[in-house]
Amino acid sequence: MAQEALIHRVLQGAELRSASFIVTVYGDVVVPRGGVLWTGTLIEICDRVGISESLVRTAVSRLVAASQLQGERAGRRSYYRLDASARQEFERAATLLYAPDPAARGWQILHAPGLDDDQARHLRLGRMGGGVFIRPDRGQPVPPGALLFSASDPQPLAEVARFWDLSALQARYLDMLARFGPVEQAAGLSDETSLVIRLLLVETYRHVLLRDPRLPKGALPPEWQGGAARALFDRLYARLTPAAERHIAARFEGADGPLPAQSQMTRARLAGMTQ
Repeated sequence: MAQEALIHRVLQGAELRSASFIVTVYGDVVVPRGGVLWTGTLIEICDRVGISESLVRTAVSRLVAASQLQGERAGRRSYYRLDASARQEFERAATLLYAPDPAARGWQILHAPGLDDDQARHLRLGRMGGGVFIRPDRGQPVPPGALLFSASDPQPLAEVARFWDLSALQARYLDMLARFGPVEQAAGLSDETSLVIRLLLVETYRHVLLRDPRLPKGALPPEWQGGAARALFDRLYARLTPAAERHIAARFEGADGPLPAQSQMTRARLAGMTQ
């Protein structure tokens, strides 16, 4: 399959948002290499996924206004870095993307009548009824004003899953597998194409992973595809990384010059994924 066609297949039907993809570029590539990127580099990589220069500049302006990017100038060039709040948001995703998933040690049952549906989804909570919610206990902080009750096994695991809409997550995992499965059979990818596909892989996976409550295996339906999506992500990320890093070193510019191919953080991320 031709490389442009492969990228087109990955993108076909996807709802790629400019601002979100830019945050992925920073979180996956730039933050581990000093945190600052020249606008020209950002425009170049976004063009490869169909995001025009005008859309990049509009998205950057909105991210600055939302205190997610900070700008600086050196001569006639503009550079941007992730603001602390946006960096914290991606680091939350990074703990899920690039490290082994810690096993749940039980359940958190929360009485939080003030939480609305959007807040509950953001916290990956399942609503048991009224203002009572449940989630696997991985040591998460308790939402302000909520009462916490811990339980090792509040009811049979098969019954717990009904508190989440797993069908929507399953559909997104199946879509991810269909989009990126053909990449495993693709040979001879260029350095640039390898980075583009890796960025799209991270962008796709982080959006579904951040919505996944990551229930224990015993609570999941037998046809659940979350594990297959995780395995595909790990394999493809490791496979694409050597070529992607060559392109980063060749084409990505920060305030102090070209970004390095690797850093201590990128090596730690890759090591965490292969444990």
